[in-house]
Amino acid sequence: MRALILSLALALPAPALAQTAPCGGDFAAFLDGVRAEAVAAGIDPQAAQSFVAGLRPDPAVLRADRGQGIFQAPFIEFSRRLISQDRLDRGRRKAEEWDAVFDRIQTELGIAPGVLLAFWAFETDYGAVQGEFNTANALATLAHDCRRPGLFRPQLLAAMQLHARGEFDPATTRGAWAGEIGMVQMLPRDILEHGTDGDGDGQVQLKTSVPDALMSGAAMLSSLGWRPREPWLQEVVLPADLDLRLTGLEVTRSVAEWERLGVSARQGALDDGRLEASVILPQGRGGPAFLAYPNFRVFFDWNQSFTYVLTAAYFATRLEGAPVYDAGSPQPGLDGAQMKALQQRLQARGHDVGEVDGILGAGTRAAVRAVQADLGLPVDGWPTPALLLAL
Repeated sequence: MRALILSLALALPAPALAQTAPCGGDFAAFLDGVRAEAVAAGIDPQAAQSFVAGLRPDPAVLRADRGQGIFQAPFIEFSRRLISQDRLDRGRRKAEEWDAVFDRIQTELGIAPGVLLAFWAFETDYGAVQGEFNTANALATLAHDCRRPGLFRPQLLAAMQLHARGEFDPATTRGAWAGEIGMVQMLPRDILEHGTDGDGDGQVQLKTSVPDALMSGAAMLSSLGWRPREPWLQEVVLPADLDLRLTGLEVTRSVAEWERLGVSARQGALDDGRLEASVILPQGRGGPAFLAYPNFRVFFDWNQSFTYVLTAAYFATRLEGAPVYDAGSPQPGLDGAQMKALQQRLQARGHDVGEVDGILGAGTRAAVRAVQADLGLPVDGWPTPALLLAL
């Protein structure tokens, strides 16, 4: 699921990063360009040639890239689909089984076990389903495709660098359709930068070594700005008179200020009053409510889908002992076709919603909040059939 991803620098010399990445056209000519760029960046010419020699485009990768309809589901439906009692129980057993690794991560990096367990669960079902796509072909296919070459060409070059170091076999390495590898699904560039030998055997084996996978994932989260020993998400109860214009990730207040406004924790107490946080309402004022702390935003560097990020962050809190959220009674939302129609109407009014894809992402939520304010409606960021009709 990390295909919507990720921050993208590449551990290659700066001139390679600055080079414009062409796409499309004859696949063989495209590979010649990739090989030449790799050699110019310092990769051994023989290694570069052996890497590209057997590459083939994979139509199944493009079909998978175009078919991410699961992200159109609203939070309640999506989270219930991904979180089962069995997955929760297995996560807790994994926490006990690998207690020493999680203790090390918590001591050294300040990342709670639930966070890594959530990614491990959602990405590969705790390592059971790591993907059967040829990774080199997948990356080459997506880099050649002109939809997102700036994302995938650097990852293809990173895989070539791993190959030159003897750490990537283009013929046998397999993983997810978007080029991620291992139990927590890391892209080649992330492996170059954050791959960690967690079990001390002198190798980084993300597909077979749980300590390597967990330590590498933790190192990446830390590099993305994870704030040690701080919370990430907490379910809250809102007062009836809260100004909904204060909700949404665009607005932050100190926890102490939220408390003064009447926001309270559904279980226990809110965290340190000095922390900044945002109130988020994934399905509007009638649904569940959460306080999102600074660490919540780090999840978006792992995956850019709001629904996925919130579900992963919430599941991490469940693994740490939080109760099932109060689903409330949210107003009916929009189906995929209606969401696309809404996005088109928002675009026509001058709002930047990104791609018209039927997914309620951050851009669409911000635009919905803006038109709700314009129309004098409650500004909760949740699009309904009534809002679509009003536009």
